[in-house]
Amino acid sequence: MIGKPVLTAMNDQINKELFSSYLYLSMAAYFEDKNLAGFASWMRNQSTEEREHAMKFYDFILERGGKVELKAIDAPKIDWKSSLELFEEVAAHEASVTASIYALYEVALKEKDYPAQVMLQWFISEQVEEEKNVAEIVGNLKLIEDRGTAVLMLDHRLGKRTAE
Repeated sequence: MIGKPVLTAMNDQINKELFSSYLYLSMAAYFEDKNLAGFASWMRNQSTEEREHAMKFYDFILERGGKVELKAIDAPKIDWKSSLELFEEVAAHEASVTASIYALYEVALKEKDYPAQVMLQWFISEQVEEEKNVAEIVGNLKLIEDRGTAVLMLDHRLGKRTAE
């Protein structure tokens, strides 16, 4: 049986992961509007991945005899000044998700919830990868600034990402 503090924190994390999915879908729509299909595809894949993360928490709660409590999802931002600004927001968002996962892990430690600690190790490793990938894109966007040809080349590269 999952304890109340871990259950509450995991239900909150489901909401954060679903908001992330919604945010990245909004970002995909922004890129579609800019005719940057590769960026949009990357964001759609990211959105799907975040929804899968929410479902990992959802399933874990149910496996442990807990009750899933879905909450309202805030509306995401819909417009950005540039691709760089957008990806800098992604980097900041992923850092906040990492902090949330760490806080959740701290709750699991305090509650001596060993199964939750094991499950959360996967998320800790995943966040390292998420932050690294986004930092690379931010770095690339800073290098190319707004040079159209370079942006299109990056767009092409990002479009090659497939769902995992």
